[in-house]
Amino acid sequence: MKLSALSVAAILAGTVLVQAQDADEVPAVVEARHGIMYNFSYSLSTLGDMAKGEVEYDAELAQAAADRLVTMSDINQTGLWPEGTSSEEIEASRALPAIWENMDDFLSGFGDLHEASMAMAEVAGDGQSALGAQMQGIGRSCGGCHEDYRMSNN
Repeated sequence: MKLSALSVAAILAGTVLVQAQDADEVPAVVEARHGIMYNFSYSLSTLGDMAKGEVEYDAELAQAAADRLVTMSDINQTGLWPEGTSSEEIEASRALPAIWENMDDFLSGFGDLHEASMAMAEVAGDGQSALGAQMQGIGRSCGGCHEDYRMSNN
């Protein structure tokens, strides 16, 4: 059976369209992860700046930032880390391939961050010194994961 040039073009166009749709899904996953991480960063900056005295302490803003950390760290990570979305496959990704080699360990880091975030939320409204004491726990949680699983900025 011979296919006309128009039929071949239609098949190829359909194949390209399907591939383009699949390609769009991967960056959306990376963008979703980035959104979560940017939210962590923003909330941590708010708390850290207050803890260091670089910004005037505001109990309401501190509590809101701590509550965001609790919420963001409790997001179910299922589906956000599919194979093929590491820094080796996607330029915009900073996720090291070690994530997929140690997925259970990697995901347990979110549990650690959640616990540290809940501890922060318990004291966020109690003053600048209370923030400083809890920042260390959150810093250890974030840093431990970033050290093993995130490509550095360099």
